[in-house]
Amino acid sequence: MRYSRQNKILELIKTHVVETQDQLQDLLEEAGYKVTQATISRDIKELQLVKVSIDKDRYKYTSGKFDKQPISERFVKIFRETIISYASAQNLIVVKTLSGCGNAAAEAIDCLGLDHVVGSVAGDNTLLIIVDHEDNVKEILDGFENMIALRA
Repeated sequence: MRYSRQNKILELIKTHVVETQDQLQDLLEEAGYKVTQATISRDIKELQLVKVSIDKDRYKYTSGKFDKQPISERFVKIFRETIISYASAQNLIVVKTLSGCGNAAAEAIDCLGLDHVVGSVAGDNTLLIIVDHEDNVKEILDGFENMIALRA
């Protein structure tokens, strides 16, 4: 539920100008997530959201841009904890996730910056990863195995 809710938060701050935690709470409740202010505060911290200026007196939440920093262990953890299974066909990899976690897993994959990944498309519980050539699929699947092995 946490990853599904956090994924919804990321979606909401991309599609709405969210200025306060109260506004975020209202949007989450409209989307079917009953949450407390403490939960929202924790999610904001975990998601590393920041406030940016939108005009002289107003600020909105946005996801932090940490392109120069090393990849967060958080992305690996999201991938490990939401993945159910995966399979490949030629240069495509289909990943099954927990319900509501497809977008979170896709964001984790995108943020990992894996070589040979052209892009990904996510649904509620499925993620499609497009690899530049089928010869490179094994390398990516081996990386998945290594990440999942950390779960045990």
